[in-house]
Amino acid sequence: MPVFRDDPNRVDPELTALPRGSAVSEVARQMTTLIADGTFAPGSRLPPERQLAESLGVGRSAVREALAALEILGLVSVRPGSGTYVRDSMSELLPTTLSWGLMLSAAHTAQLSEVRGALEVQAAVQAAERIDDTGLEQLRTHLAAMEASTGDLQAFIEADAAFHRQVAAAAGNDVMDDLLQTVRSLLRVWVDRGLRSQEQAETACREHRAVYDAVAARDADAAGRAMGAHMRTAGDRVEHTEPTSGGVLSR
Repeated sequence: MPVFRDDPNRVDPELTALPRGSAVSEVARQMTTLIADGTFAPGSRLPPERQLAESLGVGRSAVREALAALEILGLVSVRPGSGTYVRDSMSELLPTTLSWGLMLSAAHTAQLSEVRGALEVQAAVQAAERIDDTGLEQLRTHLAAMEASTGDLQAFIEADAAFHRQVAAAAGNDVMDDLLQTVRSLLRVWVDRGLRSQEQAETACREHRAVYDAVAARDADAAGRAMGAHMRTAGDRVEHTEPTSGGVLSR
């Protein structure tokens, strides 16, 4: 299998035109396959949107949305003024889950939310046992950012995600961290964010504060209970959120 390194003109033979009416998920699937099998090597630049659209036989908007999904999943990174590049490193678990993850139904999304909840609880338990002072300070910074941005939901969501990433990092288990990254990414791609009001953000803040207090006290049992309570609230929001029509990336 050839490996393309900053040579967009050589990619056409590897791309297959998609049937009329194919969803954005099909564009993402084909691109994911080429990344996973090494056709697009780590660090290489992808062809421009226009060329990809022509090769795949789809509109540029479909390519744009598919690449946005792959960026959220951590497979590619966009460098303004330069192009879209395959990330140099990514979880080895991620490509193997994408083949089914991009086709998640509503039922599977709810089940995936349950898996995430279990992993988040375990991460909180281990974080309480293993976090160091530096990690605790970073966690406090993310919590403060959440509390300061309840009126700006986009900023709040970003701070919320950073808080959970810090908990997972503090747990000290790379495999669990990778699994959580994958699960969170898939939920973010296919489910519209359930957080829709300042009231919900304030509730989430209180739940995150409880997690932080337990982790700071190095109380593993309390950390697990606090994260479990938060995951139940978050899971309810996911289950009562309708995905966007056609499974297209929601932002």
